[in-house]
Amino acid sequence: MGEDLLLRAGKSWHPIAAESDLVYRHVFQGQLLGQELAVWRADDDHVNVWENRCLHRGVRLSVAMNDGRELKCQYHGWRYANRTAACTYIPAHPADAPARTITNRTYPVRTSGGMVWTALAEPTDEPPELDAGLVLRPMPVRARPENVVALLVEHPPALPDAAPPSARRCGDFIVEVEGVGFFAVQPVDADRAIIRGVLTGQASAGRLRLLRHFDGALTRLREIAQEREADEPAPEPLPPRYEPVPKHLASLPAGSEHLDLPTRVRVVRTWEAGAGVRGLELGPVGDRPLPSGQPGSHLDVALPGGLVRQYSLVNAPGETGHYVIGVKLTPDSAGGSVSLHERVREGDVLAVSLPRNNFPLRRDRERTVLVAGGIGITPLLAMAQMLEHQELHYELHYFAAREADVSFKDRLARLGNVRTIIGLDPAETTAELERLLGATDHEDCQVYVCGPPPMLDTARDVAHQAGWPREAVHFEYFRNDQEIDESSRFEIVLARSVMNLTVEPGRSILETVREAGVTIPSSCEQGACGTCRVAVIDGQPDHQDVYLDEDERAAGDSMMTCVSRSLTDRLTLDL
Repeated sequence: MGEDLLLRAGKSWHPIAAESDLVYRHVFQGQLLGQELAVWRADDDHVNVWENRCLHRGVRLSVAMNDGRELKCQYHGWRYANRTAACTYIPAHPADAPARTITNRTYPVRTSGGMVWTALAEPTDEPPELDAGLVLRPMPVRARPENVVALLVEHPPALPDAAPPSARRCGDFIVEVEGVGFFAVQPVDADRAIIRGVLTGQASAGRLRLLRHFDGALTRLREIAQEREADEPAPEPLPPRYEPVPKHLASLPAGSEHLDLPTRVRVVRTWEAGAGVRGLELGPVGDRPLPSGQPGSHLDVALPGGLVRQYSLVNAPGETGHYVIGVKLTPDSAGGSVSLHERVREGDVLAVSLPRNNFPLRRDRERTVLVAGGIGITPLLAMAQMLEHQELHYELHYFAAREADVSFKDRLARLGNVRTIIGLDPAETTAELERLLGATDHEDCQVYVCGPPPMLDTARDVAHQAGWPREAVHFEYFRNDQEIDESSRFEIVLARSVMNLTVEPGRSILETVREAGVTIPSSCEQGACGTCRVAVIDGQPDHQDVYLDEDERAAGDSMMTCVSRSLTDRLTLDL
C-alpha cells in the first residue's frame, strides 16, 4: 500500500463490524490498517470504538468484561467508562481514585447500512449514506486491500441468474454495483482485507437464497485474489500506533486548579429534586464528550456574579453523556445556591472544572454502609448506584427532616437497599447512629458519611467510640461552620522551596504561599475537603478545619493551609 493511499486510508471512514456483531455485554475485536480495535455496545446503545489495550499493561480490552456501562480489564481490574473511555477505577491506586484524566484512545463512530464505521485519524470525508438492506457475511481475504478493490470492479458480484452488472468506485475502498448494492473493502493490514457487502433495494428480497449466492460469489473472488498474489512477496505488516499516554494525562497536575474551569456545559434541564433542592442536568457544548467522574466526585461551577462553588455528581455508572447535580437552597447562602436556583435557566452555559474526587469510593471491602443527611445524599447516591450495578453489598441510610426533603426519589426507587429515616431530633439522630454503627460488624466493612456538620461530627464520634478503624470511616463535609480566627501573624518556612514567608492577619497560608509562586492544590478553601493538606515538619498548627480528626490534630504533623494557622511563632512546612 503506497504512502499516499495509506495516508488517505487513515483519514477515511471504513466499516469494521456489522451492527449485528455488537452483542450486548460482549466486546468485538476489529482491526484497521494494522491497528487493533475494541468495539462494544453499551446498554444505552452507544457504540464505542477504542484502542484495543488497557493502559496498565497493554492487555487486550477485547477480552475485557462489558457490564453495559463500563469495560473492566480482566488483568488488574482497571475500568473505563462508556462514551469517554475515561479510567474510572484503579484497584491498586491509593484511595482507589485514579488520576481523573487518564483516558484510553477513542475513534469516531458512525453507523450506516447496518455496519459500524470508523477512522483512525480525523476523517476528511463522510461514510456513505447507505439504505438499510441485507448485510452479507464478511469475507476475509489474504491479499492487498487495493488489489481486492480492483478485483471487485473487474468482476462485480451479480444477482442470481442476472447479467454481469456495472461497477464504479466510490472512494479508494468502496465499490457500488449497479442494482445490487455496495461492497466496502476493510483494509485490515497491508496484505489482508475483509469484503463487507450490503444489498440494497429489491436486491434484499429472498434473504436466505441471496446470502448463499453472494457467499459463494465472494468466496470465488477471494480465491482469485489470493491466487494472484500467491507468488508475490508479502508486504511488511502495517505497524500499529501505540502512543504513550501524555504525562499530563497520566498523573494529577502539579499545579493548582482552584480556578481552572476548562469545560463548558449547557443547562439541559432543571427540576425540583426535593423540597428546596434544584436538580440540574448539564450537557456538553459541542460534540466533545464530557470528562468522566467517579462516585464521590464533585465539580467546581462558576456562577453568575463571579462565585465558584462545588457540587457533587449524582451520576450513575455509565451515565457519561451529562452531569447531574443537586443544589440545596440555604437560608444563609452567600449567593451560590440562590444563583443556581433563581438566576440560572435552561439553555445557559456554565464553566466547570474537571470532576475531582476528595471522597473516593473503595470497592475492595465486603460491605459498605452509606449514611446520608439532607443534601449529603448526592455523593452517596452516586456510590449506591455504582455498588448496586456491580452487585456489591451495601446499605444506604438516609436521614431527612421531612418526607418532602427526600431528594432524587426516582433514583432511590431504583435501588435495592435504601432506608429513609424521617423527622428525628438531634438526640434521636445520635441514638440511631449509635444503634446503626454500634451494631455493625467492623470486619471487612467501611462507612461513608455525608451531611450537615453536626451530624458528621456525631457520626465520627460514634464510630470512634464503637471501635471502627480510622481508615474504614470516610466522610465529606460540604462546609466548615466554625468561626475562623485570622488575627494572628506568624512565619512559615517552606523547607523544599527554601523560602521564609510571613503570614499577615487576614491572609491564609494558602494565599501567602501562592503569592510567593509555590503551588498548593485546593478545592473548597474552607477547611472541609482536605485538598490543601500539607505536612508539618516543625511548629504547632492551630487547626481550624473540620477535616482532621482528634488524633490527627493531636499528632500535629499535617494541617489545612486554607484556614488553619500557627500556635507558635514559626511553622516549617514540607513545601
